[in-house]
Amino acid sequence: MSIKLRKYLMVIPLLSLLVACAQLSQLEAQNDDGRRLAQNAKTYSDHDKLANYYDDVAKEMVTKVAEKKKALQHYEDKSQYYGRRGQDFQSHATANLRYYEQAAKEAQKQAHFHRKIAAELLQREYANAAAAGQHGDHAIEAELNSDANNL
Repeated sequence: MSIKLRKYLMVIPLLSLLVACAQLSQLEAQNDDGRRLAQNAKTYSDHDKLANYYDDVAKEMVTKVAEKKKALQHYEDKSQYYGRRGQDFQSHATANLRYYEQAAKEAQKQAHFHRKIAAELLQREYANAAAAGQHGDHAIEAELNSDANNL
C-alpha cells in the first residue's frame, strides 16, 4: 500500500470523529439554554427573565431573516453569475429564510407565554400580600379592642 493511501485512510476516521464531536450550533445551544431556564422557572422574575431572553432570540432571528432575504434577492437578481448552482443557492436561501421566520415566531410566542405567566404570578403575589395585610389589620384591631375592654 502506498504512503499517500495510508495517510488518507488515517485521516478519514479522524475527520469523522471530529465531525461527530462538533459542538452544537449557536441557535441549538440557545434553545437548550432556554429550555433549561424554562424548566427551573418558578417565580415572577424567572419568567420575566425568560420573556426577555426569548425577545432577544426573536430579535436575532428577525435580523437573520433580513440577512437571508437580502441574500435571496441577490441570488435572484444575479442568477446569471451562479450558473446551474444559482437555483441551489436560491432554494437554500429560501429554506433558511423559512426556518428563521418560524424560529422568530416561536420565540415571540414563548416570550408572550412567559410574560403572561409572570403577570399571573405577580398578581398572585400582590393578592397574597394584600390578604396578609388585611389579616394583619384585623389582628391589630382585635388586639386594640381587647386592650380597650381590659381597661
